[in-house]
Formats: sequence, structure tokens, C-alpha cells
Amino acid sequence: MEKKLAVVALGGNALLRGNQKGTFEEQVQNTLDTLENLVYLIKDGYDLVIGHGNGPQVGNILMRNDAGSEMYGIPAMPLDVCVADSQGGIGYMLERSLRNMMHKHGIEKEVITMVTQVIVDKDDPAFQNPTKRVGKIYSQEEAEKLSKSKGWVFKTSPKQEGGWRRVVASPEPKSIFNTHAVKELARLGKIVIAAGGGGVPVYQSEDGYIHSVEAVIDKDFALSQLATQIGADEFYILTDVPYIFLDFGKPEQRVAEFLNVADARRYLAQGQFGEGSMSPKIEACIRFVENGGQKSVVTEATKLEDRSFGSRITQEYEEPEMALTHRRKNS
Repeated sequence: MEKKLAVVALGGNALLRGNQKGTFEEQVQNTLDTLENLVYLIKDGYDLVIGHGNGPQVGNILMRNDAGSEMYGIPAMPLDVCVADSQGGIGYMLERSLRNMMHKHGIEKEVITMVTQVIVDKDDPAFQNPTKRVGKIYSQEEAEKLSKSKGWVFKTSPKQEGGWRRVVASPEPKSIFNTHAVKELARLGKIVIAAGGGGVPVYQSEDGYIHSVEAVIDKDFALSQLATQIGADEFYILTDVPYIFLDFGKPEQRVAEFLNVADARRYLAQGQFGEGSMSPKIEACIRFVENGGQKSVVTEATKLEDRSFGSRITQEYEEPEMALTHRRKNS
């Protein structure tokens, strides 16, 4: 029987935490802590493709860009190049950490990191309404100063009351380059790191040439698209909560452990999930299942040891008794 193929999306905050300075040492340790949890999928025989966010990292690259330009006259690189920089840097940390983690557990597998370009529509309405949060959290006063001096656009941060983050355009991913290579390598047992940070955004003109675009693609949408294009069986989004919650933060808050596509779409339309945080994750999960995927899972990395944990979105309801049996078996 063919092994299951899974795409795993790591949040940018799994690599760089909001309360940290962002040193290389901090990010490497965070990366090791997160990847340690993937050993359970590897030992279960999954073929794996891993993607990652880059919101905090690309924001920091942009600030270094800006500081170098102001202080030393170094030409600032466009946003798509900054995304590629973050893909390379984070991909290196992930690959090195994965190799060390597998060595610790006696696992022998090759790891391949790919700088991935993703096609978007140059006329996507997202360019007129930036929503993708990047970089650090600022106070309102700091955000207003930067908005005036640099022309940056800010929105409040859903994770910190009174906090503001820069927002940039986040167009829809239409197609991803080299997916045949990604699938072939994964099916040969290699762990592939691809579409990091949502991929480097590009568009293709009518004459077939590829052109750069200044944007940051939502990593969950891009990895959902990647999972669909390579025919993955399962799609995992690892975030900072163990489940999808309804009425999050309210007295009536409750866990939505099993969702079918119809109910997930209904809750999404009701505004149950926060814009820019959980909402795109739910949409990405739904798209994967609607396009033939078996199931999408939203959970914390630490819960991967027990595959019955986390919230699952499937075309039809997954039988809760099956999950409970699996949980008891592994407890």
C-alpha cells in the first residue's frame, strides 16, 4: 500500500516567537522544538512536504533593508527578493534542524530545500487592499510615525490589544512551479521543504515571461494549493492552538473538533474566525478538501504524537468513535 503524502504548514511564529528578539540562536532552538514533533509522522511512514510562514522574518528583512538604505546608501531590494531571502534562510534552518533531529532518532532521510516561485494575478484586488501582517508589533504612536515617514500601511494586531503591524498585499496563489519535482522527490522518500513564506510571488505575461511582484502570499493558501497540485492525502496546519474554536474568547467558547466542509463554510460566513489569523487557515483547509484531499487538520505541533488530536475538516463528518479509539490505543 502506498504511503500517505502529507503537507505540513509551520507558522512563522513557530520559528520566531512574539516575545523574542529574533536572534539566530532563538530561531534555531524554536525550529528544533517544533520539528521534534514531526518525528511521529516520519516514524508512521508518511511522505512529507513541509512549508513555513515568514511574517516576522520578512518584516525584519524589510527593516534591515530600510536601515541599510538610509544609513549607508545600500539599494533596497524589492519585497519579492526579501521573500526569497527568507525562504533561503528559514529553509536552511529547517533543513539543518531536521537532519539533526532525525540523527538523534536514528532516522536516515534526505532533506531538500527548494526556493519556490508562485504565480499570482498582477491585477488581483489584494494589491489595492493590503492585509498580510509582516514584521514586529508596534504601538499606535510608532505605527503613525512610520506611516508618515515611510508610507507603510498598518492594521491592529489580533494577538496583542493596542498593537499594530505593517500590512502588505497578499494576492491569491494561482499555480506553483516545480510541483512535479516536489511530488516525485517526496514519493521517493525525501523530505521536501517548499513554498516557504507562501512562495516568491511572480506573474506570467501573455508572452510567457515571468515577472516579479511585490507581495507576500498567505502561506496557508499557498501550501493548500501545493498540497492539491501534488495530490497530497492530508494537509496539516500547525499553529498556537490545539483546536479550532467557535465563539473564541467568549464565555460560550467551544471546541469544533470535527467539521465537514459545509459547516466549516457556514461558520466562516458567520465570521466565527478572526480575519488574518484563523480565517485564512480554515479557508485553506476547506479548499484542500474540496479539491480532493482526504482531510485537513489544524492543531499544535505538540499534539502530533496522537493523530486523533486537533480539529479535522473532511468532506463528510469523520466518525468521532474512530478517533477516540485511536486516542485510547495511543494513550
